[in-house]
Amino acid sequence: MRKIEGPTRIPVPGGKVIEEHVGRVNSGDEAVSIAHMVAPPGWEEPAQTPSFTEYTVVLRGTVVVEHAGGTTEVGAGQSLVTEPGEKVRYSSGPEGAEYIAVCLPAFTPENANRA
Repeated sequence: MRKIEGPTRIPVPGGKVIEEHVGRVNSGDEAVSIAHMVAPPGWEEPAQTPSFTEYTVVLRGTVVVEHAGGTTEVGAGQSLVTEPGEKVRYSSGPEGAEYIAVCLPAFTPENANRA
């Protein structure tokens, strides 16, 4: 058993806050990462084609995902699964977004394959 005392805040541009609870940075885990994210209204990031599966649980606000099939809005209480190799672009709705992201294997900037 391992107790993790708290998350590591990972700085990113655009005002989004990432607090990694489990993963390469905070706990040394390479198999999975679990992070709490808070994105301000209008936040967006470049498109990516990650080499990991990402499970997203939206707690508050809206996460907007552009993908090959169009655009999907994921609201509070909803979840989303994106598969490895799927090109996606994340942004937040007008009220921002708070969500939990779980990545298998653990997230790295390199395996996100950002455009």
